[in-house]
Amino acid sequence: MSIPDYARTNFQTLLRAAGDGNLALMECADAESGQPRYVICAVGRDGTGYVFTPFGHLADGDPYDAYLPPDPDDPTTFMPKAEPHP
Repeated sequence: MSIPDYARTNFQTLLRAAGDGNLALMECADAESGQPRYVICAVGRDGTGYVFTPFGHLADGDPYDAYLPPDPDDPTTFMPKAEPHP
């Protein structure tokens, strides 16, 4: 799998913002559910005001349960979901 250009560009912007100390963590409401989300934002200036550019939210709960990483033996697929231990 290849990471698309827009994601690479956004990641580079996020790295620059972090290097410059221009990141913020904001509490926002999810546009669909209204539930609170904790959103990582780059902070910029617009004249005398600030502009917050959202990049994504922190995983709710255990992030290891939220995502399936690429399979190291076949990078075109993802690892299967782990079965819970009894």
